[in-house]
Amino acid sequence: MWYGWMFGMHLLWWVFWLALIGILIALVVRQGSPPPPPGAAHPLELTPLQLLERRYANGEISTEEFEERKKHLAGNAR
Repeated sequence: MWYGWMFGMHLLWWVFWLALIGILIALVVRQGSPPPPPGAAHPLELTPLQLLERRYANGEISTEEFEERKKHLAGNAR
């Protein structure tokens, strides 16, 4: 009869350790990304020109596309 009790305690220890490991992993993942540097603007607070410059700097758009869109933003689109 005490075999059932031993099995239950053994199972509880496994649940305890798995829960503890899960909590630790969640804390590490949550702390993983560093905070933005002071003075850095949130992406939603950037102007359209700043967003365009960032995309150009990241290599997402070509020089020609950058210049065309920059002219369009300045109101000089032809």
